[in-house]
Amino acid sequence: MISSVIILTSAGYIAQKKYGDWKIYGGSGDNIKYSDLKQVDTTNVNQLKVAWVYHSENQDQSKYGPMECNPIIVNNTLFGVSPRLKLFAVDAATGKEKWHFDPADTSDNKTWARNSVNMNRGVAYWSDGDDRRIIYTVGPIAFAVNAETGKLIPGFGIDGGVDLRKGLGRDEKGVSISPTSPVVIYKDLFITSGLVSETTPGHIRGFDVRTGKQKWIFHTIPYPGEAGYTTWDDKTAYKRMGSTNAWSGFSLDSKRGLIFAGVGSPTNDFYGGDRWGKGLFGNCLLALDAATGKLKWHFQTVHHDVWDMDISSAPVLVSIPRNGKKIDAVVQTTKTGFVFVFDRVTGKPLFPIIEKPVPTNNAALGEKLNPTQPFPVLPKPFVRQLMTEKDLNTVVGDSSYQDIKKRFKTYRSQGIFTPPTEKGTIILPGYDGGGEWGGPAVDPETNILYVNANEMAWVLNLVKEKSDNKKSMSNLQAGVVLYHKNCMGCHGPERLGSGDYPSLIGVEKKYKFAQFSELLSTGRRMMPGFAQLSKAEKTAIGSFVLNLKSEQENPYTGTAIKNTNKSRPSYSFTGYNKFLTKEGYPALSPPWGTISAIDLNTGKYQWQVPFGEFEELKKKGIPTTGRENYGGPVVTAGGLIFIGASADGKFRAINKKTGKTIWETDLPAPGVATPAVYEVDGKQYIVIACGGSKWGGKSSDAYVAFTLPGK
Repeated sequence: MISSVIILTSAGYIAQKKYGDWKIYGGSGDNIKYSDLKQVDTTNVNQLKVAWVYHSENQDQSKYGPMECNPIIVNNTLFGVSPRLKLFAVDAATGKEKWHFDPADTSDNKTWARNSVNMNRGVAYWSDGDDRRIIYTVGPIAFAVNAETGKLIPGFGIDGGVDLRKGLGRDEKGVSISPTSPVVIYKDLFITSGLVSETTPGHIRGFDVRTGKQKWIFHTIPYPGEAGYTTWDDKTAYKRMGSTNAWSGFSLDSKRGLIFAGVGSPTNDFYGGDRWGKGLFGNCLLALDAATGKLKWHFQTVHHDVWDMDISSAPVLVSIPRNGKKIDAVVQTTKTGFVFVFDRVTGKPLFPIIEKPVPTNNAALGEKLNPTQPFPVLPKPFVRQLMTEKDLNTVVGDSSYQDIKKRFKTYRSQGIFTPPTEKGTIILPGYDGGGEWGGPAVDPETNILYVNANEMAWVLNLVKEKSDNKKSMSNLQAGVVLYHKNCMGCHGPERLGSGDYPSLIGVEKKYKFAQFSELLSTGRRMMPGFAQLSKAEKTAIGSFVLNLKSEQENPYTGTAIKNTNKSRPSYSFTGYNKFLTKEGYPALSPPWGTISAIDLNTGKYQWQVPFGEFEELKKKGIPTTGRENYGGPVVTAGGLIFIGASADGKFRAINKKTGKTIWETDLPAPGVATPAVYEVDGKQYIVIACGGSKWGGKSSDAYVAFTLPGK
């Protein structure tokens, strides 16, 4: 739903400000992260001061942690979520708390009390007269909270909560779901998908916002007789496959009643030997009837994905001129760096898309890669998609350069769709993009799209999964096999961690087995839950990871661990491994982070600049290199782009016409979140969550709001 504000212009006539508030995640149903407000502009932005700071966990450092929440502002009240998933309401002008709801407080939440810490990127607001609700999720539970009091609404679901594990068509005991992006509201429905485990389907569902009753479901892994079913060679895929989830959120055309979603890849991310075929609706942009969940059209951005190239952000809705007419369009940025532009109603591409041949030779045993992939003619990719020896990092010293050069020669690197191998394959753009979950911002007055991106090469090594059909195994023996099967991809074969995932060495000092078992069940932040694991399997994994001598020699009592598909091998991978120099910098030459301005009218670039910096390289006189970044930009009528996102912990204002940074300040911790722009009593504010990031370093519980001094 897009709200409008009526204003009197200097000429005396009435005009509508379509984007004058921030009542919805991303600013509007269009999700373009744009604000009509222009009190803060290019001439005065350097006068911005901190208006207020709200500590969402009362500065309890034991509760600090990443926050990716884009808050909403309704009736001068700001609603957001803390690192520990407390829902709060504060005065949007002062930051003074009005109330908070703690899902772990059993006095207020007897039925659904939860101590787990999953990721939450925002909340949704719905009202009907005096009935005003916040719908938000904590792990698998969707809560309805009274927006005025912070109390659960008892008539919603059971005691104010709905268990999203129910209604997916699978045994709920083995299902794990934790929506990361907020639900979207359409009339009296809320619609969601979410982060799921490898054995849980990411179906999109609509629920009654008053009662919590499930009203419709769209199967992202199609059932017999449904569109897309024949794209899976295995006709039982709908019974067993997981993922294919719209974890990155939604955009809404409320006038037409259309909801748009980008869907992630099917299980498993890096080997498709047990899921031959194109596998709809994995990696698809979907247009659904918001009232019924019926499919209107789809487009698959990657066929048979084995590179973890999920559609990583919600699409954005714009209007583009074609042949003298305005065409309502939907635009999807991607991890791959491609930008896909379609007619919103018909799904017809507004720039040509060509199916090009891609490498398929020497793939893993049992793999059947698609021979072509879709490449938009325009816009050109906003990140590099091929790494050669000429692209190696020369910023570092010669010995470090020679090291990455030697390693690079051992890897396979033929461009964006190079087949994964046991030898090692360069993945560029990397698992984190390209474009990431923050998504782009669009100025609807000019149709310029602004997108921040990562340029980080990763190395993918496949490894045959271990299995053991021995009837008699100790917990330790079984734990090693189960760890490789379920945990190695994130934490590495030696439990040393990889990429953005922590080491598990010494974790027994932090967790007792009961806590570890609960963590496996519920998940934590971006780690999905493993509800499908039995008690015996958790005991075996715990005996290995926690080094539980008292359990290791006991006999394993779970089911046999084996590859269920005897006709071909099953593969896992050795972890999310960035291709880095000895010093920890990307092995790829700069820039390592960028912001691009793309004219959607023509498909041409207006500018592209490095985004983010390493202070130590800056001091050496090395030009801005850019840096990894997560969280999106917002663009305003005042000529500005506001963005945190970078690992360097800065909050920046950028001239949207030139790409030049014209103001910056240090945040308490990196603002790995999308800002919100709003107005109270004629005064403009910009606010951002500053929780820190998955790179380590500073963390916080602070929401920081900025404004101009005086009236």
